[in-house]
Amino acid sequence: MNETVLQGINLTVGYAQRAVLADVSFTIGPGEFVGLVGANGAGKSTLVKTLRGLVPALGGSVQLLGRDIRELAPRTFAQQAAYLAQNTEIPFAYTVRDVVRTGRYPYLAWWQRESAQDMAIVDASLAFVGMAELADRPLRELSGGQRQRAFFARVLAQQAPVLLLDEPATGLDLIYQEELFRFCRESCAAGRTVLMVVHELGLAARFCSRLLLVGQGKLLADGKPQAVLTSARLSAAYGAPIAVEQSPVTGHFDIFVPPQVIREEKPQLRTLLFGRGTMDEEP
Repeated sequence: MNETVLQGINLTVGYAQRAVLADVSFTIGPGEFVGLVGANGAGKSTLVKTLRGLVPALGGSVQLLGRDIRELAPRTFAQQAAYLAQNTEIPFAYTVRDVVRTGRYPYLAWWQRESAQDMAIVDASLAFVGMAELADRPLRELSGGQRQRAFFARVLAQQAPVLLLDEPATGLDLIYQEELFRFCRESCAAGRTVLMVVHELGLAARFCSRLLLVGQGKLLADGKPQAVLTSARLSAAYGAPIAVEQSPVTGHFDIFVPPQVIREEKPQLRTLLFGRGTMDEEP
């Protein structure tokens, strides 16, 4: 069995010759649940799009299951890796079921219809994300969180061994956020590989087996959550003092900006925005 599932080799990623991240290298093996973390604008989504082949690398290469992704036909890539974008627009009045059915397309010839087994996989995916009762509703009538669950169901229906997920928890309530992370961890225990862009650092610490921290135009850290989520490393990545505390009871991480840092705003801006009064007397 190939012990390297996904590999970035000296990757430089960005747009129109403007690099966002440079000289990024990592290797992900089977069964790993890897969280990609960092500040907004650090290049997380750009990196995932490059791994998916949607944005050409400015330098270096990406290997999926031992092959350069530039050598893979779109159908072959889709059978090996499923991708969930941060924002997905559906212009037509497709139902939720219609959208999830597209997850089976990589396995069908253009002239084939879904088999009973295909539809069973679609129904199971809908049930897992709690969307079975909304399966026949037009997607554009649903809330943002419901749409995100439908798109995740499409990824599940694709049944690829590698999942590339760009902020899949966006818009989800607490229950479905945790369900999503639990499913990813269970999938990895069964041999799948997940790379997920994560903003919820507490959930990343609890569920991911490994984290990649990006910032300052490079890969700042690569390791287990406890090693990556340190005050020094997060402060460097986010450009502000970050405090990290771990509960001695649950082991969960509390990651936050100290209040005194938040209050170091320019007084004149606060006065302009909020006027004079209690805001100026904040303790």
